[in-house]
Amino acid sequence: MRVTVLAAFLALFPAPEAWAQTASDPAYIGVYSTNLYLQGSTSNPVSAYDYRSPADPYGPYGSRYSPTGARNPYAVDGARFYSSDGTYLGRLNANRYDPESVSNPYGRYGSPYSSTSVNNPYGQYGSPYSNKSARNPLATDPPRIYEPPKYPLWPRRR
Repeated sequence: MRVTVLAAFLALFPAPEAWAQTASDPAYIGVYSTNLYLQGSTSNPVSAYDYRSPADPYGPYGSRYSPTGARNPYAVDGARFYSSDGTYLGRLNANRYDPESVSNPYGRYGSPYSSTSVNNPYGQYGSPYSNKSARNPLATDPPRIYEPPKYPLWPRRR
C-alpha cells in the first residue's frame, strides 16, 4: 500500500528533461553560480578540487594556459553555458574578442543589455533575484556548464 501511494505521489512530479544530465555524464561539468552551497557551483570551494571544474586553476577548463580555460584571455574555445530550459548562454572564457564569450562586452552573451547574457542585471540569467540567474547567491536553477564539443581543429582528408 505504501509503495503504490509513494509511486502515485512521485508520478505527480516528473523530473524535467533538462535535469536528465547528471554529474556522471561526461559532458556535464557543473553550474555557473555564486551560490556557495550548491553542489558543482563554480563558487563552491569544494569544486576547486574537481579537475574538470572551471574553478580549478590547473584543470583544462580553469587554467590560464589551456585553450579552453576560463581564465585564458586568448582562449579559442571554452565550456558552454545552457539554462535549464535549453537556452544557449555562451562560452566560458576570458577572451574579450570571442563573439560567443561571456567576457565580450559587445557580444550577445557578454553584453550587459542582452537578454541572453549572464552579465545583464535586469535579465533572468544575470539578475540577483532570478532563480535561473548566475548572480543570485540563493539560486537553485543556475546555468549549467558543459564541455565543448569534441571535434578536430582541421578537417581530415579521406
